[in-house]
Amino acid sequence: MQPPDPERRPTELTTHGDVRVDEWFWLRDRDPEVLAHLRAENEYTEAVLEHLAGLREELFAEIVGRIEETDVSTPARLGPWWYYHRTRTGSDYPVHCRCPAPAGGEPPDVTATPPDEQVILDENALAGEGSYLAVGTLVPSPDHRWLAYGADRSGNERFELRFRRIDERPGPGLDWEESPETVPGVSYGGGWADDNRTFLYTRVDDAMRPFEVWRHMVGTDPASDVLVLHEPDERFHLGVHRGRDGAYLVIEAESSVTSETRVVPAGHPERPPRLVEYHVEHHPGAPGGDGAEGVDGGGWFVIHTNDEAQDFRLVAAPADRPDRPSWRELVPHRPGVRLEGVDVLDSWLVLGERLEAEPRLRVSPFPDLAERGRDLDVLGTSWLVPEPESPASTWPGSNLEFATEQFRYEQSSLVTPRTTLDVALDSRRSTVRKRQPVLGGFDASRYRTFRLWARSPDGTEVPVSVVHRVDLLPDPGAPPGTPPSAPAPCLLYGYGAYEHSIDPVFSSLRLSLLDRGFVFAIAHVRGGGELGRRWYEDGKLGAKAHTFDDFIAGARLLVQRGFTTPRSLAGRGASAGGLLIGAVANRAPELFRALVAEVPFVDALTTILDDSLPLSVIEWEEWGNPGADPEAYATMKAYSPYDNVRGVDADGRPLRYPDILATTGLEDPRVGYWEPAKWVARLRAANPANRALLRVEMGAGHGGPSGRYDAWRDEAFVLAFVLDALGVAGSSGGAATS
Repeated sequence: MQPPDPERRPTELTTHGDVRVDEWFWLRDRDPEVLAHLRAENEYTEAVLEHLAGLREELFAEIVGRIEETDVSTPARLGPWWYYHRTRTGSDYPVHCRCPAPAGGEPPDVTATPPDEQVILDENALAGEGSYLAVGTLVPSPDHRWLAYGADRSGNERFELRFRRIDERPGPGLDWEESPETVPGVSYGGGWADDNRTFLYTRVDDAMRPFEVWRHMVGTDPASDVLVLHEPDERFHLGVHRGRDGAYLVIEAESSVTSETRVVPAGHPERPPRLVEYHVEHHPGAPGGDGAEGVDGGGWFVIHTNDEAQDFRLVAAPADRPDRPSWRELVPHRPGVRLEGVDVLDSWLVLGERLEAEPRLRVSPFPDLAERGRDLDVLGTSWLVPEPESPASTWPGSNLEFATEQFRYEQSSLVTPRTTLDVALDSRRSTVRKRQPVLGGFDASRYRTFRLWARSPDGTEVPVSVVHRVDLLPDPGAPPGTPPSAPAPCLLYGYGAYEHSIDPVFSSLRLSLLDRGFVFAIAHVRGGGELGRRWYEDGKLGAKAHTFDDFIAGARLLVQRGFTTPRSLAGRGASAGGLLIGAVANRAPELFRALVAEVPFVDALTTILDDSLPLSVIEWEEWGNPGADPEAYATMKAYSPYDNVRGVDADGRPLRYPDILATTGLEDPRVGYWEPAKWVARLRAANPANRALLRVEMGAGHGGPSGRYDAWRDEAFVLAFVLDALGVAGSSGGAATS
């Protein structure tokens, strides 16, 4: 079977006098001819990989066989209720529940359904016979009588907002009573006012930017909703939520590098928003008020800022005077220690930090802000939540209460399943509430994780997190970082954008590779946030090439140290990580046998030049504005994967790329389906020997299929492709899990 061969219709794209010719520009027009081509790509991919059907089923069975299909989350307390969700064998989506909470007490055991449990939203019933469902908002009202929820049924991330009455259990055969109105075109999140009728939400524009905040009254026509805030600057997107202490509805405006906050008193949602710079959390102050008086109830704003602090610091200011002259420093800037955020509780501060590519938590008593006139460095009274191993990850869990003496957090590593814990903040004692069940006899001691450091061409040391089976080693007692007895197949993952960190956490899906003798590694490349703000800034805009250099350096290190060989190495990335994979394919095709690019941003230059698309104006601070800046244009053109596909190597010989699998979703609002479709067409045209495959989800968006069983089948599809390309097939044999 020959691959689809879309007609070449050259389109000249001219910018700053430079002319690029795009033969497949027309694929962005979603007409019947294009849809037919995408279906033909799916048919071709299925035909080429038909011999893997049995392996895919084997992998899918392995994945499902390790998962507790009928499971329940750890209940999180909010006022008089414990909230949690269930999954059931055979069902794609969670069922959201709650049960009454007596005063005090531990989380209830909800493994068996409590007699007083209420099912407040069954996503399976909501999905019905549809092929896609995503819930982007799920917020109970302060009196717990209403539930605001938003449903997306196509994958385009435009939600329909509805309101369900949940204060009384419906009778037999009855459903919950719902308010009749539906609010369309809504983005993620939202927040309730104190009256339990007013709800603030965001709407998206044609470029999928949440650009307006609106106020809705439950039971009224959405046409009468009131505009609260309009953000005209196309670089910024809006979000809204109710603050933890309940004093304010918080509206955040963010671009890639800038943020500001506005607040509306939750007791007076009709008031105009008031500007407070940076990220803020509100604290009401001691009884009687030790902060500002007469302004929306007084209290203090705790402000997370990078003002004169590249890796951020924490300050506090009275609510009526939140400007810089009133700031009192709580956590000073510590170069190299990225302060990522803060949870403000009634009596405690919990800081989210990042050091040496690992997230951690630091706890301190809330300072006595009544001591006026001086800074209050809380580090001296703080302590770190312990981590069981390194590399590992510790992050906040579901903490809904403001007045609490317990804090929920989660931990994981590449060998330790996700664990949910509560720490008593006064005694510092942690209690395990739940550990991710991994069926099939999983034994963490049979695997080893460690950190390597690769040297990028400019001398920068790049962390690489690694995991593999212990029995690959020549000696089980060999020190961490010892290569396997013989080079092993390896999958290297990377991302590198938006200061988003790919942290070392466990995945039971990954065991299907590890148990077949794979090495799995994460290259923590620049552009992410693993090593602080500098790490991010050194991998964006004009420095974007560092992202690709770092990934290639990680791959070379794994080869040079004997962990793998180029014939046994695969790379994988998604979205901006797909751009990474596409750029690496052009720069170092000889290093990899196979590459997986999921929803890849591979036509970066053309997309960023088109300010009508979602990945355009709001992305200029991340990638540059190539339409206005010739230097940014030249930089992006030099690495944009689609623009740099080569047919010959430096010596003029035909160049064969690694085997490539690209995936996309027809409804993807973030990265257009046409980007990987065009990329695959150009790869084939450059050299007919290139094995480039495209798989299109015709009813999904950026995150792929919404149902968990479909998502697991998708993962089995990708893993089968990798195994086949690297010449590793057959059963895992259960050597490490029996």
